[in-house]
Formats: sequence, structure tokens, C-alpha cells
Amino acid sequence: MTPHAEGAADAATALADLTTLRVGGPAARLVEATTVDELVEAVLDAQAHDDEWLVLGGGSNVLVGDAGIDGTVIRVAMRGIERLPDAEGSRRPVRLRVAAGEPWDDLVAHTVAEGFAGLEALSGIPGSTGAAPIQNIGAYGQELSESLVAVEILDLVTGERRRAPAPELELGYRASVIKAGRPWIVLSVDLALERNEDARSRPVAYAQLADALGVDVGDRAPVAGVRSAVVRLRASKGMVLDENDPDSVSAGSFFTNPIVSAAFARTLPSNAPRWSTVPEPPAMAVPLGHEPVPPPEPVDAPVKLSAAWLIEHAGITRGFRLGASRAAVSKKHTLALTNTGGATAAEIAELARYIQTRVLSEFGVMLHPEPVFVGLEL
Repeated sequence: MTPHAEGAADAATALADLTTLRVGGPAARLVEATTVDELVEAVLDAQAHDDEWLVLGGGSNVLVGDAGIDGTVIRVAMRGIERLPDAEGSRRPVRLRVAAGEPWDDLVAHTVAEGFAGLEALSGIPGSTGAAPIQNIGAYGQELSESLVAVEILDLVTGERRRAPAPELELGYRASVIKAGRPWIVLSVDLALERNEDARSRPVAYAQLADALGVDVGDRAPVAGVRSAVVRLRASKGMVLDENDPDSVSAGSFFTNPIVSAAFARTLPSNAPRWSTVPEPPAMAVPLGHEPVPPPEPVDAPVKLSAAWLIEHAGITRGFRLGASRAAVSKKHTLALTNTGGATAAEIAELARYIQTRVLSEFGVMLHPEPVFVGLEL
């Protein structure tokens, strides 16, 4: 199969039909790769013949320009979840190998049904499994990096297929070397998950989720209960794809939470939410008759801010739009930009730039977009 023969579209395909924001111009050719070999062949062919080409998963974290792509779009459609031999003696013994095209939430639902812990707080996130390590997806106190073992990749420089251990991806907050530009295509993902007799979750690490579950932060809860609570919380913010919810016509959170120096964070209003990026040192018990160990020197660690708080306090309200624009801030969550019907990519970008300008003017903080931009810039 090649992009120019079997499987190619007979006419230009609107990328708006393939993305959750429902914007994006036409693609000259569309190929669906249902096996790893088909994906590798299609990518190498497009790389050799097309000036423009794009590998597309679930289309949930991308903003494609109105001009579209005068080349090939390759949809990653390989499915499958393989149980590998357990890693005996590991705290996370369950090993899974997941095809890059497996829908992420289908994978999470599968792990919860099996009673495995590690992905339950990542329920309801749209998109494909292969895109998850590129973004190091995270929500409600969990990140993929906590469970990722390795990814199988196609290196576009060497043409080599190999399995890259998780540390090679240099995962950070919504970041990886792939997102930063390393020319790798993800083919499959290896995960390590916990298993316990009563199907309990990993320790709940997010206060809002703990409140919804009626537990304390650090407690465990049934994985099925955690999944249900997370889906309800996300749905209340328009962050679960739902044909009946116009606020879900979005790319999810459009901006990442800024990370700034502690010194800069102290210049912000005292009620601005902030979290240290360095965990607090654990409490230490000192036996009677022993001298206490001096506490470590304080570290002026970087601080994570709330992008939603900054947007709201810069005067951007839920439902805000610029004049007659068809792009708007979600009515449920100020971090999501929505297509209210017939919006263009240019309108989404214009609204995003306006929000950036307002927050920068009010607080001196530049917000950075979370979606990948194709064919346009902020």
C-alpha cells in the first residue's frame, strides 16, 4: 500500500472531519494504516515524495490551518492490546504492549476492567495511544511517564525501527523529545501497571478527585470508581467528547500551566494558585536522645501556575468570543477554546492570541499552546 495507490482518497479530504476542533482545510491524499508495516511504508513514501505530509492519530490535540495540506495525511489506525509476560518482583508487574492507533480511552477502560492500576486518572482523554507519550499526557495527578516503559519508534533519519526506553523520551510536563522535534514516529507503547487483589487505584494525588471520591489525598480507591469520577469531572468541564455537548468541540486544554521562577511567582497576587515543582521532603522521625538532622537547604524551585486562573483574572470569561467570531472560550472551562459552528482555524488562532496578549499584559506571563499547530502559528 502506498499513499499514491491503494487506500488513497479519490478527492481531497477535509481535515476538519478528522479533528476534534472540526477545523482544518483539505488534504490532497489520505491513507489509513492498519498495520505497522503499512504505517512505516506510508511514512517513508510520503517523506520521499511529498513536500507536506502529516501523521494523524485521533486528531484531538492538533490545530490544522485553513489551507490544509497539499500532500499526504496518514491516519494511524493500528489496534491491539497485548499482554506481555509479567515482570516478576516489580512493584508494577503487569506489562502491556499497545498499538499506536488504539484509542486511549479504550485502553484505559480495558485496564480498569482488568483491575490494573496506573491509568485510571487518565480516563476520558481523547486521542490515540501513540500520541500519549509525545505529549506526556496527564490529568488529576497522574502522568503517562509514571507507567511508560518504552516506545517502538520509526527513526525518520536512519529509517530504523527500534524500541526506545522511556528515559530516551525525556518526558516532562506536556513535553518530550518528539514534541520538541526529534523525527520519530511512534508505532507502539509499552506500559507497566500495578495489580492488587482488590483492584485498588494508585494513591489519589489530586484534591478535586479525592473530594469527588470521598477519600483523602494519598488514599487508594477502587479503580472503577476512580475512572467513573474522572469521567464525570471531565464531562462537567466539557472535556469528554460528546456529540450532544457543543463545549466538547475543542482540543481540550488549549494552554499549558506556566512554569515560572519562585521569585517571579511571588510578584503575583497572593490568591493566584501555585504549586512547587519539587516535592516536599518527607517527614522524619528522630529517636529519643538523638540530635535532629538539619533540614535540607531551601530550594527556590520553579513554580507551576494555573493557566485557567490567569485567563479568568485577565478578564476572559467563560463563553467569551471576539465580536461575531465562531470561536469561543468554553462555557464550562476557560482553558478550552471551542468551535461553536463553522469556525475557521484562523478564528481559533485569533482568539488564542488575544488571550495570550491579555494574560501577558495583566500578569507578565506568556501562555503556551498545548495543541500541535500545522500550517499556522500564533
